[in-house]
Amino acid sequence: MSLPSSPDRPDGLPERIRHWIGGEFADSADGAVFDVVDPVSNAPYATAAAGGPADIDRAVAAAGAAFPAWSAIGNRERATILNRIADAVEAREDRLSAFESFDSGLPITQARGQARRAAENFRYFADVIVALGEEAYRVGDQQLNYVVRTPTGVAGLITPWNTPFMLESWKLAPALAAGCTLVLKPAEWTPLSATLWAEIFTEAGVPAGVVNIVHGIGEVAGQALVDHPDVPVLSFTGSTDTGRHIMRCSADGLKALSMELGGKSPVVVFADADLDAALDSVVFGVFSLNGERCTAGSRVLVERPVYEEFSRRIAERAERVRVGLPSDPATEVGALVHTEHYARVLEYVEIGQREAKLIAGGSRPAHLPEGNYLQPAVFTDVPRDARIFQEEIFGPVVALAPFDDEDEAIELANATRYGLAAYVWTSDLRRGHRIAHGVASGMVWINSHNVRDLRTPFGGVKDSGVGREGGAHSIDFFSESKIVHVMLGEVHTPRFGVQEK
Repeated sequence: MSLPSSPDRPDGLPERIRHWIGGEFADSADGAVFDVVDPVSNAPYATAAAGGPADIDRAVAAAGAAFPAWSAIGNRERATILNRIADAVEAREDRLSAFESFDSGLPITQARGQARRAAENFRYFADVIVALGEEAYRVGDQQLNYVVRTPTGVAGLITPWNTPFMLESWKLAPALAAGCTLVLKPAEWTPLSATLWAEIFTEAGVPAGVVNIVHGIGEVAGQALVDHPDVPVLSFTGSTDTGRHIMRCSADGLKALSMELGGKSPVVVFADADLDAALDSVVFGVFSLNGERCTAGSRVLVERPVYEEFSRRIAERAERVRVGLPSDPATEVGALVHTEHYARVLEYVEIGQREAKLIAGGSRPAHLPEGNYLQPAVFTDVPRDARIFQEEIFGPVVALAPFDDEDEAIELANATRYGLAAYVWTSDLRRGHRIAHGVASGMVWINSHNVRDLRTPFGGVKDSGVGREGGAHSIDFFSESKIVHVMLGEVHTPRFGVQEK
């Protein structure tokens, strides 16, 4: 195929992206393919195999065949392999980062951070599985009860297009650590970095069939994975509407589900906060990763005495955010991932101008006439019923609104159907705790941006998800717990049916 010329184009790009099933590369059973484009040129750079039910069947069968041996090895041996995976990821940091930046539009400096986080995920779960004990309960001297944790089976992993490699690692690492084999369906918009997993797993000594990768369109390949009767557990990250659909489809099979869905996270800034630190956090939290992050603090609620000042300062910063080629180390916001998503974000900017006041950005930078570029947008005086206040935009767009007291701050923070993350800025830690407990969200940061400890549970409430992953919670999700009761003393069972006639 004829490949476009792009200043962002890294070396070593494949022209064909194929499935990886049973330790071998494979085309789709029906030969179907789809074009993959980069967000700078919006031109195809590769064709990818478009998986269907037959390809999912083959991948699930390969994972099922590999399950007995993989699940039987000891935790220490499995941890050794996970650490080798981390080594292989780190050895490819430059190539991986270049692929990720080119394919997703992420600034290269932020893509490097995602590569390092991916390696850390594997090292962390290697430690978890070795250190994680099993529970035992003694009932006096009469009985001992103990819990046996066993891997669930073949896991289905469906991952999103934002920070794809890191989020794939987030699911791959605990599933493998728990002893599951798996089928991964990467996002169709950003399949490039997933092509590195085959060589990484092979180099690390992961047996053939333990990990299988099927590319394709969500409504076809993803649907086939969700529907497969031999996949008892599904981990999904994506939109709330898709999550609802997966839940409906999984009901007949009673599949175990973990779903991290949408977000419209509030940032509550009180007048007594360190405003410089809060400003840095807000700007980074909503505009880093191109604003394409589920935990972005996209609703900023500011106490009225400092509202005007804080709004002005955010606008000034947004105008100075450097938008540019993803491969440029100076770039702070790159190209949005795909033309469809770019059009969706631009539509929200248009909607927002009818609902509130646009005080910064919201248009294409003059020096970037092509590609999916947007100068970060700041809206103020946004009413609670505005679509830009209620709906997830998933781009570099932030909505500001004032509040007068704690009760109103909590009310506004909770005034959406989402509940993934929240951020509170105040010098009064007692108030910080009150707000944290009053906000309906799965996670809250006080006087901090999104700095996540891998040991802690991750997930949301309301329309932001079902279940928790992270730390031992992830191992629990990919495992079944069996309780064994052992009688140690004499058995004293009521004797039915021995009465004399």
